[in-house]
Amino acid sequence: MFFFVGVGVVFVAVFGGYVANGGHLPALWQPFEFIIIVGAAIGAFLIGNPKTVLKAVGKELPKVFKGPKFNKAAFVELLVMQNVVFKLAKSKGAMALETHVENPEESSIFQQYPTFLHDHHAVEFFCDFFRMLIMGADNPHEMEALMDARIEVHHHESLEVSHAVTGMADGMPALGIVAAVLGIIHTMGSITEPPEVLGELIGGALVGTFLGVLISYGFIAPMAAMLKSVAESEVRYYFCIKSGIIAYMQGYAPIMAVESARMVLMAHDQPSFADIEQAIDNAPAAA
Repeated sequence: MFFFVGVGVVFVAVFGGYVANGGHLPALWQPFEFIIIVGAAIGAFLIGNPKTVLKAVGKELPKVFKGPKFNKAAFVELLVMQNVVFKLAKSKGAMALETHVENPEESSIFQQYPTFLHDHHAVEFFCDFFRMLIMGADNPHEMEALMDARIEVHHHESLEVSHAVTGMADGMPALGIVAAVLGIIHTMGSITEPPEVLGELIGGALVGTFLGVLISYGFIAPMAAMLKSVAESEVRYYFCIKSGIIAYMQGYAPIMAVESARMVLMAHDQPSFADIEQAIDNAPAAA
């Protein structure tokens, strides 16, 4: 929603201001300048990024329009799930969760929490570390170090797309200059033409610089910034999982481990303690 509002504001401000100042919109219609700039930018993007990043762009780009996939409701679900898991492990022992972490897709517990279950990375993260706990890991400090390393790797992978898009944005103004220079070369080749023709050719060349700067700072760079913001926001989901498991390993009661996990969330995503209590009271019992 806000993406399209922002695009509209950019168009109205730039082109509306141009027209209001007496400019003529047809003079800005230079499709070949656009092809040079955008085509070269796409080519450079393909040259400068590995296949894994190129594939990830297709998956991550929709987040520019949708925003982070984890909202307050998703965090409530996660915290309730952790409470159920910790209570079962506390009452029946960690081994009671072995079948759940080995086959999370078939788990009667995890199936109650679809947002968590549908995120492959989150499920893998939780199950891998809880499996270590079942196997006898009992040092919360060592576990925390491993979790931090895993989160750092995931966060780095998440930021690769925003870095790649930022690189495209950084190159757009220079490619606009390339298009403008080519336009000037074309103009110099037509130096014998009358002034009105030369003026049109020079204006068309300058549009190249204009388009390069506008596309970069008006659209591509803000999209890269949004992708980075989304990645930064989504990493809190993993910190929430980490904090809950570490608090449980340190001997906290399940509800206190959940409270430790709740505390690491950002204010706009953080449910209140009362919200969590109510959600826990309404949660189905672990099978």
